[in-house]
Amino acid sequence: MAPIVLVSNLEEHDLANHEADVIEAAELTLADHPAAELSLTFLTDEEIAQLNLEYLKRVGPTDVIAFCLGDHPLVGDVYVSVDTARANAETYGITLSEELTRLVVHGALHVLGHSHPEDDSRHQSPMFELQEDIVARLLKNRPER
Repeated sequence: MAPIVLVSNLEEHDLANHEADVIEAAELTLADHPAAELSLTFLTDEEIAQLNLEYLKRVGPTDVIAFCLGDHPLVGDVYVSVDTARANAETYGITLSEELTRLVVHGALHVLGHSHPEDDSRHQSPMFELQEDIVARLLKNRPER
């Protein structure tokens, strides 16, 4: 049994070809929680900025926002900014598929209860190390897109 992963809005952003990748990322991240249910919603910077302000009281867009809605079974929502994902991919010289994968893994880890510092030390945090391990495993056998 694998976690249930629902995906919304990829087609609206011309990203339907990434659906299998983001589902695989969520399923691997949640592998120890086979009864989990996770929704992945892909938004614009403007849309995610609205969520960021309304729920987190932060101004401006962000790359990913995650909410854990229940623990038994694990239920969560992950929102990913497609605009920020595209900009990040360009900035870091990686594929959009890799960045979408990274953001989905990041959001799913937050749903699982992982956290990281808000400053630059986040890149040395246990959550970041786990995230990058999962991303590396996912990309190992995936063709480049």
